[in-house]
Amino acid sequence: MPHPLVLPLDHLALRGDPAAPALRLRGSVINHEALNLRIGRLAAWLLTRGLSEGDRAASWMGKTEIACLMPLAAARAGLIHVPINPLLKRAQVAHILSDSGARLLIAGTARLGTLEDGDLSEAKTIEEREADEALDGGGDALPASPGSRDTDDLAAILYTSGSTGRPKGVMLSHANLWLGALSVAEYLKLGADDVTLAVLPLSFDYGQNQLLGTWAAGGSVAPLDYLTAKDVIKACAKHQVTTLAAVPPLWVQLVEQAWMPEAVTPMRRLTNSGGALTPGLVIKLRGIFERADIYAMYGLTEAFRSTYLDPSLIDGNPTSMGRAIPHAEIMVVAEDGDEAAPDAPGELVHAGPLVAQGYWRDAARTAERFRPAPAWSRYGGTAVWSGDTVKRGHDGLLYFVGRDDAMIKTSGNRVSPQEIEEAADASDAVAESCAMGRKDESLGEAIVLFARGNGDEAGLRAHLKATLPNFMQPSEVVWLGEFPKNANGKIDRTALKARIAS
Repeated sequence: MPHPLVLPLDHLALRGDPAAPALRLRGSVINHEALNLRIGRLAAWLLTRGLSEGDRAASWMGKTEIACLMPLAAARAGLIHVPINPLLKRAQVAHILSDSGARLLIAGTARLGTLEDGDLSEAKTIEEREADEALDGGGDALPASPGSRDTDDLAAILYTSGSTGRPKGVMLSHANLWLGALSVAEYLKLGADDVTLAVLPLSFDYGQNQLLGTWAAGGSVAPLDYLTAKDVIKACAKHQVTTLAAVPPLWVQLVEQAWMPEAVTPMRRLTNSGGALTPGLVIKLRGIFERADIYAMYGLTEAFRSTYLDPSLIDGNPTSMGRAIPHAEIMVVAEDGDEAAPDAPGELVHAGPLVAQGYWRDAARTAERFRPAPAWSRYGGTAVWSGDTVKRGHDGLLYFVGRDDAMIKTSGNRVSPQEIEEAADASDAVAESCAMGRKDESLGEAIVLFARGNGDEAGLRAHLKATLPNFMQPSEVVWLGEFPKNANGKIDRTALKARIAS
């Protein structure tokens, strides 16, 4: 299928007005001209570290300037960037370094000090301050990559959070990331005067596109490593933020805070992925941000992003995933391989130029997930078979049903955890929740509902009985003061599953 001209990823640094802000750091603002220059300097410095084209260069740090420049600097130098979530510990970092075959690791002194003998595998370590000195030293800068460069070359390996096993590296090309950035800029209607607050990890595909999508539109990014929800609100006011991206657990924290007018008034759009928004959460967001557009989205690292819901539809369809984003074809495939009928469940299959190149050095798992698109696909070629069950309504909107491996099989019924969670979250007793199955001799699986709220179990159960059928009622409610979160800020379902298995 035709798509816009694809250029090497580092050309994103050339799309903005040279004099306009591009990166808002704690003590300075870098314009687009300086952004391109500093990307070139960092790229040139990387090549003095003994690296060759195609080598993997890893970074393990917070949202510093180096962390923000690395995706484009590594691409300009012909390297493959491996961003590592700064919240990960030495065991996970050692696995990523070994699996990726990284030749270089840039990190701060404190993080490097946590590593032990053997953790680095083939990687040479460099302290982040050395890269900072190279940026400020006025050295040579590599020019932008030639437009003739093969954009099917790998630009990054993004490691999943590993909630279902050891993290696996998703291989993303220049074309994947370039078109992903253009797609996001288009459907979010980003402009050169937009300011994005980057609160999500830059190692997360959704987090990295806080940078890439904004720069594709010529806008500016304010990176933030926050400790509390109040830090996010203060940063929104300080930088006059127009675009805020988050995952549901963070939105839950944010709507529980008092928002100052100077943090609310500039806001144009809120974006959500990494889990569904609930109707109650949409109402709370709307109560704070009356004029901002709310974008509900669905994505998977293997295809970057798949769907978004037009903000004009969210109040009437708060649980919908929407429709395909630009440059994506989204199919709902029935068990027989045909297109699922309206309102019938099927597997979400994503085809088109955003589909990644597979898992790094893992042919077996690549073959499981990356398979030929259905014969009736418009794009054809290789597609990502998500493993997620969805349905498409008669109105053409998509709705998430559940992951095949997360569905609860109880009393002969297949129950979506999301449906139980949406019902629980709509009660006055619950702020956030997570439902899952526990093995049970008579039921097959009993439903366990983890909840954070006021502890009013009688009120919660009365609400659930009025809302859900008998076979969907929890056998047990476990109240938590705080949910465990994984490195990307999502609820850590693996940790919760371990609690009910022990």
